[in-house]
Amino acid sequence: MTLHETLQTAIRTIPDYPKPGIMFRDITTLLGDASAFRRSVDELVHPYAGTKIDKIAGVEARGFILGGAMSHQLSAGFVPIRKKGKLPHETVRIAYSLEYGVDEMEVHKDAVSPGEKVILVDDLIATGGTAEGAVKLLQQMGADVVAACFVIDLPDLGGRAKIEALGVPVRTLIEFEGG
Repeated sequence: MTLHETLQTAIRTIPDYPKPGIMFRDITTLLGDASAFRRSVDELVHPYAGTKIDKIAGVEARGFILGGAMSHQLSAGFVPIRKKGKLPHETVRIAYSLEYGVDEMEVHKDAVSPGEKVILVDDLIATGGTAEGAVKLLQQMGADVVAACFVIDLPDLGGRAKIEALGVPVRTLIEFEGG
């Protein structure tokens, strides 16, 4: 089976969630399929194998799952990027735009050192607001964000271009039309 066929089969689509007109792409079915999960992680890390990556930064919550697996394979540390108020130590925070307003995310102040090579990971890129905020937060801390990786791209929503405009290459495994 090709990667595209594997992902197409493993990712569940839920119509009209969380609101009418949205086709929600659910990777929990992919995560529950050991072969599809392993293949996805292998494909995400493949271009970076043998290079020095210091940290993988995962966006809450599915980015934690993918990021932990990527960190293991690349022998890199893991940085959780969380919603405001969820981390116990001193944090650095950034506000970012969502399609319905503004939210804030944060990381521990000592999670990334200037010059460290970091890959950002999350399950999906849509409008790019969350990923753009995460990249800006990491760059503000002095990180060299070498890539942003996602299993799914929704290209009609333009998120990829926002990340690439920040000078960060984007790697995705499958595209779905629409939003």
